[in-house]
Amino acid sequence: MNNNLDFKSPELFGSVVFRPDFNSFKTINASQAWSLFFTGGREDKKLDFNPRIGLLFTSILLGLSVSGFASALITRRIFPT
Repeated sequence: MNNNLDFKSPELFGSVVFRPDFNSFKTINASQAWSLFFTGGREDKKLDFNPRIGLLFTSILLGLSVSGFASALITRRIFPT
């Protein structure tokens, strides 16, 4: 069996954001951004290209931050220092 893969290429195991085909200043959607975040920059297609997945994670993050801010305000009002 003949294998023509070049396993010594730094682009094979490196981060996807430094590959020449990725770094062409194109805009990415939220799903690609979250996929890069969850995989540590290794893969941008783990969450597919479905925009609803990116919207879900963005909404969860926004909801957690708003609820944390609101709970801090409420507990500050109930238990003033």
